[in-house]
Amino acid sequence: MKEYTAEFIRNIALVSHGSGGKTMLAEAFLHSTGAITRLGKIDDGSTTSDFEDEEIRRKLSLSTSVIPVEYKNHKINVLDTPGYTDFVGEVISALRVADGAVILVDSVAGLEVGTEIDWGYCETFKVPRFLVINKMDRDNADFKKALTSVQEFSPIRLIPVQLPWGERAAFKGVIDLISMKAYAGDGKISEEIPAELKSAAEEARTKLVEAAAEGEDSLLEKYLESGELTNEELMRGLKAIVRSETYIPVFVAAGGHEKGVLPLLEAVINLIPSPKEKEVVALGKAGEEKLTASDTGPLAIYVWKTTADPFVGKLTYFRVYSGTLQGDTRIWNQGKSADERMAGLSIMRGKDTTPIKVVHSGDIGIVAKLSVTSTGDTLSDKGHPLTLPVPKYPNALFRVAIKPKTQADAAKISPTLTRLCEEDMTLSWYQEHATGQTILQGMGDQHIDVAIRRAEGKLQVGLTTAEPKVPYREGITKKADAMYRHKKQSGGSGQFGEVWLRIEPCPEMDFDFTDELVGMNLSKSYLPAIEKGIHATLQTGVMAGFPLSNVRVIVYDGKEHPVDSKPVAFEIAGREAFKLAVRDAGPVLFEPIMNVRIVIPDVNMGDVMGDMNSRRGRVQGTESERGRTVVVAQVPLVEMLRYTTQLRSITGGRGVFTMEFDRYEIIPNHLAQDIIAAHQKELEKSKTDE
Repeated sequence: MKEYTAEFIRNIALVSHGSGGKTMLAEAFLHSTGAITRLGKIDDGSTTSDFEDEEIRRKLSLSTSVIPVEYKNHKINVLDTPGYTDFVGEVISALRVADGAVILVDSVAGLEVGTEIDWGYCETFKVPRFLVINKMDRDNADFKKALTSVQEFSPIRLIPVQLPWGERAAFKGVIDLISMKAYAGDGKISEEIPAELKSAAEEARTKLVEAAAEGEDSLLEKYLESGELTNEELMRGLKAIVRSETYIPVFVAAGGHEKGVLPLLEAVINLIPSPKEKEVVALGKAGEEKLTASDTGPLAIYVWKTTADPFVGKLTYFRVYSGTLQGDTRIWNQGKSADERMAGLSIMRGKDTTPIKVVHSGDIGIVAKLSVTSTGDTLSDKGHPLTLPVPKYPNALFRVAIKPKTQADAAKISPTLTRLCEEDMTLSWYQEHATGQTILQGMGDQHIDVAIRRAEGKLQVGLTTAEPKVPYREGITKKADAMYRHKKQSGGSGQFGEVWLRIEPCPEMDFDFTDELVGMNLSKSYLPAIEKGIHATLQTGVMAGFPLSNVRVIVYDGKEHPVDSKPVAFEIAGREAFKLAVRDAGPVLFEPIMNVRIVIPDVNMGDVMGDMNSRRGRVQGTESERGRTVVVAQVPLVEMLRYTTQLRSITGGRGVFTMEFDRYEIIPNHLAQDIIAAHQKELEKSKTDE
């Protein structure tokens, strides 16, 4: 593959709901331009994009593939993204480095939930976009119906640039409204528009010219005077309205059968901005710096994706925003304050890599075996450090507890989870102190399942999942006193310690330990041992095995023995006195309460509200947001553990929600008793097993 500079590069992301035809359209791009000799198929696992074992097994895209396409002396980096909503992090990463998006809509299904979500991210990143009504050769294909479904949703006006030449089995190709020619098949040869479609094409072209005239004041003046624009003026106006996002141009295709493919590539070259035409803002030593895609500019490289390869090691995908990257050079990672050696630069097409010596500004490449760099990092010159902005990824909503399959896996669990989360910004993990579990968080059950399989296949670490325990807390509601005497006499040196203490609620801090000792009954030298015994109990609780917090302990008396008193005796006495006091202090269980924001179609409002009530949720209010209802509620975490799946079921996949911790609240007594009883059973079982 030859070298391309910024003005001859286009970076586009293919986005849509699952099964929108993205992977087959990318395959058609490659075959129609002669890059591959045979059109791959998803069913037999032979497509260029879906090359991972798990993708072939599931017959769907799980991560973004880079598919460089060469056409008319331009290089188009096609980013084929997953459509399943669990993998939305991949879409965000791709749109972060794309200069345009091609949104595919199935000609039968019309606008679907995954497309709505992707559309929202296109607006977040402000990327110019095309709409492609795809699979026009399907039974029941309906161009107008599919187009209407999108227009009703989109706040931006849609303007057809092509019309379908037939529909369903009769779909031959496209009618191009710019050249006013018909293109059969992949679009290599033009012909005259069939007579029966001529009037519809002329009417659609008039609307297209009107839209293009809005792109520039001079074009609008000319159009109002003469009622027409030349093809060159039409393209200029279209370019302007696409880049200002005044309109979204509409195309038609049947990617799986290579119909309408080359005219679409032509439009990408002509209408999607090159990297040179876009400006990015980076943070430097002196504040914000505006960068353009210039080979002579300061070096600024954004890492948008990292993957583990069992043979090569870590692969780092990057885009050069400014400057030129030469092979085998050292480069500075500002965020990690570390040097990296960029040895072995390559361009990737699916799983195939092509070594290159230089990556020009605006282009996308990969490099292997970087030591500390991960997704979201910026690489630059050490003398001119820069940081490019990292997009905001949605919070993980689906949690599982992770366990190693074998003892050997146990030692690798921490670095493995860290590696997985470095690759995928929507995955995260942590140790839950309250339950002792290792928790992995993702966007849904499929997302977690793929991560576990990736750990096994690529990192050779076996992991199993379990339902996560809720991190309850124990607490007290009133003051209480207790004493405990520890006395042990079994030959030789004995043990003696007696502790009198008082406990009370302490909302301002987790734990406060003090004393009111007077006289000589108990030496203050034993206080650290008493505190140590109480601390151990705080970790495991008294009632249900959960940490106990917000308590103040005051030691006010005790007794010691001149020979048998030792720190260990007072540690035990302090612990047992504390347990006795807790039982008399109105012990309660606290549960985490979450702030939940649910965005749903209006028609699902009643079902969602009813479901919230069944989950002990307290609805705080509702509001409208672009034809959708937003429900704001406070719900116990225990009721939200599998809400991702439930909400998708209620809303047909159209509902989304975010959730964050708000506070701890006392659990109703009848529920607390069940939790305590379950803990007692667990203790009895563990004693029996021993």
